Amino acid sequence: MSDELSKLPPQVQERLLRLQQLQQTLQSVLAQKQQIDMEKNEVEQTVAELQKTSDDAVVYKAAGSLLIKAEKAKISEELNERKEMLDTRSTVLTRQEERLRSQVKEAQTKLQEDLRPVSPPPK
Repeated sequence: MSDELSKLPPQVQERLLRLQQLQQTLQSVLAQKQQIDMEKNEVEQTVAELQKTSDDAVVYKAAGSLLIKAEKAKISEELNERKEMLDTRSTVLTRQEERLRSQVKEAQTKLQEDLRPVSPPPK
């Protein structure tokens, strides 16, 4: 494959490399976004369960490998702040994903044009 690659003009090699980099970056963004979405769902489920408990219920939060007694209101506030931060991060990643998808599409189009054989002039 690298032998075939070396036969391509330098500009085409550069475009191909750029396309591969864009695709890798896109995959990384998609993985981050998936992780954020999973964490956001977990926080939302926790908030929903917390709302079902009475205001005077004993609530614990994880701190490393310990569970520490905490106030329900304080935990709710922390969870809501965490959800807002995750929403913001998700929005940023979505924009980044859209931009990368556009760049990948553009790079693919240019590469296809570069690799398209020159058609002979009509007779």
